[in-house]
Amino acid sequence: MKEARQMRRDRLSLAMIVGIPVMQLLLFGYAINLNLRGLDAGIVDQAGTAASRAAVMDMLATGVISARAGASSPRELTDMLRRGEISVGVVVPPDYDRRLADGREAIQVLVDGSDIPVQSAAAQLAQMPLAPPAPAATGEAAASVPAAGQIRVLPFYNPERRSAVNIVPGLIGVILTMTMVMFTGMAIVRERERGNMELLITTPVSRSELMLGKVLPYALIGLVQTTVVLILGLWLFDVPIRGSLPDVYLAAVLLILANLSLGLLISTLARSQFQAMQMTFFIFLPSVLLSGFMFPYAGMPAPAQWLAELLPLTHFLRLIRGVMLRGAGLWELWPDLLALTVFALLMMTASILRFSKRLD
Repeated sequence: MKEARQMRRDRLSLAMIVGIPVMQLLLFGYAINLNLRGLDAGIVDQAGTAASRAAVMDMLATGVISARAGASSPRELTDMLRRGEISVGVVVPPDYDRRLADGREAIQVLVDGSDIPVQSAAAQLAQMPLAPPAPAATGEAAASVPAAGQIRVLPFYNPERRSAVNIVPGLIGVILTMTMVMFTGMAIVRERERGNMELLITTPVSRSELMLGKVLPYALIGLVQTTVVLILGLWLFDVPIRGSLPDVYLAAVLLILANLSLGLLISTLARSQFQAMQMTFFIFLPSVLLSGFMFPYAGMPAPAQWLAELLPLTHFLRLIRGVMLRGAGLWELWPDLLALTVFALLMMTASILRFSKRLD
């Protein structure tokens, strides 16, 4: 009876009893979809003929890709792929009609192979039949054009489709999210439970200095964890680092600060270490499921994508995969860089405002 009454008074634990199964049901049943549709695509139609336009429209009609940007050259498409602006690029060469009539390769589909589900979805386009060329002026009927081999899918960055290349960079973010939020989530609560809050109250440090003091040691731990994952990924799985190593560490530092700030905010809200653990799990689960680490971001419905944009792990995965796998510069990925920075500043500000050097 005592445990039942105590649980009834603990509103956070009571909410978690119902909230966690509801959240898992909604995430797995509604937000997660392995059947990708509407992949962001850029299109270069260098032929500009009726047949080439019809072929592009047929590819869009499959629903696998959705035109997001136009480009003037294949080089521009590869730059957009490197920056993560598109996942698929469609190139129609100037001599499309002649290639189609000769039964040769007529269309190239450039794919961001660093995301294996996207690569698998785009491979469906290679099976799409192409309309035969217009009949010749002599009045002869056009011969049937075989589709096999006329649409070629070119996977960039991970042509071997090795899962480790996709998973290891994301593991940096997952590990940092789990450990950093958990460590600082219990920081202030642990001081209260051990009776050390009185010592902190009597110190001359300000609230801001106290929060920074709680964050900095764990930031160094996060950098050590990042280094361990990078070394093991290179040694055991041959995961490449195509971009700048300082960019990798800068992206990791931003995620570390964002997660530590979030953990501090949780620490100011929780009344016990158990509550802090519960709240950490409540943040960690959607971060792993919605960020694009386990399931493709492109397959999620719009509401789930909006929620994913609020999670720091989502932006970090785009940064780390862009730098490590696609060789992009960190400043080319500035929207996600800005999002992580703003998130860290907002969480740290909220933590400082919520913390008070008072026992009550």
